[in-house]
Amino acid sequence: MSVESAQPEPATPGTSKTDAIRRLRRVGHHGLRMATIATIIAIALIAMGFFRFTDIIADLKVTETPGDVDAIVALTGGYQRIDQALALLEDGVGERLLISGVNPSTSSAALRRATGTESATFDCCVDIGYEALDTIGNANETAVWIRQHHYTRILVVTNNYHIPRSLLELSQASPDVTFIAHPVTHADLKTETWLSDPVALRTLFVEYAKYSLARLRSWSGAKTASGLRADTGGDRPVSASLH
Repeated sequence: MSVESAQPEPATPGTSKTDAIRRLRRVGHHGLRMATIATIIAIALIAMGFFRFTDIIADLKVTETPGDVDAIVALTGGYQRIDQALALLEDGVGERLLISGVNPSTSSAALRRATGTESATFDCCVDIGYEALDTIGNANETAVWIRQHHYTRILVVTNNYHIPRSLLELSQASPDVTFIAHPVTHADLKTETWLSDPVALRTLFVEYAKYSLARLRSWSGAKTASGLRADTGGDRPVSASLH
């Protein structure tokens, strides 16, 4: 008696095509699930980082007795920063003030009028820096000024949301100098009201993104532009001076 083994029927072109489509669909569905999970995790991490960033800002407090600083630097971005820095200088905090990142079209006379400060204060103790184009430029402009005057402790006056990135860039440019934050506050982040303010949300999130990129650049050691006006034109940067 002979036994004949069953032979598989040859796959038809239509069956092979259907199987291939099914495999592609399975791969596609798997890939979509993985991408969805990765997106959800990324959004969760960004949200956690953002709210941790706002908590850090909310906990910033003005130093009660900053009398032991050598000088003050105010990073431009609003006259309130300059007003507070000038008030501190007139109260005897530090021996000089650098206003960093001033637009070249703004004269010292215009700053005096806008802040209502006595001319004598500007004439004796205020330096105006016209070189900085951004926060990195502020740090490099301040570093030149610090080296000129041999300062070691600097009070930094800027908006509270700008403090983390400012201190990071300043410390990178002047690692041997101690920087003390003097935050200028526009909104109380201890309450929940800012969450319903689209302008505040946008401002904070943009600053969080910039701060995150600055930290990544610092960690990786990546090089960046100096942020100084003269460097963009190929000229040698000039130090901050009174105009």
